[in-house]
Amino acid sequence: MDTLSYKTVSANKATVNKEWVVVDAEGQALGRLSSVVAKLLRGKLKANFTPHVDCGDNVIVINAEKINLTGKKWDSKEYIRHTGYPGGQRSLTATELFTKGPERLVENAVKGMLPKNKLGADLFRNLRVFAGSEHDLQAQKPKTINLNDLK
Repeated sequence: MDTLSYKTVSANKATVNKEWVVVDAEGQALGRLSSVVAKLLRGKLKANFTPHVDCGDNVIVINAEKINLTGKKWDSKEYIRHTGYPGGQRSLTATELFTKGPERLVENAVKGMLPKNKLGADLFRNLRVFAGSEHDLQAQKPKTINLNDLK
């Protein structure tokens, strides 16, 4: 039997094909949207997925201001950060964070679903979130993806 026919091929930076995709967040639940966006950023929906390589797409999320949170999460979900000083723990509810910038809700949710290492930081740079339906990345010729068609 020919041994070349069944060797595993790993993707690397040179062989990966990255695309630009647009995801519309209007009417979507935050967690469900974020998990699909994280999969797109990571490249898990591609046949040549390699865990240690940035083989995902560049994702543009539009209409972040029209995202949904179920139940009482608008008031009870807290986003905690620390200033670095003693007693410096600060928290914001989802509503307060949304008023500061609706993009931050989506960014925080997606960032929490990516690896916590250098690869995760590189993957997060491939995400662009816009509050409205317009974005300034038309030059990249992004294709629109319907989230309901993806698994």
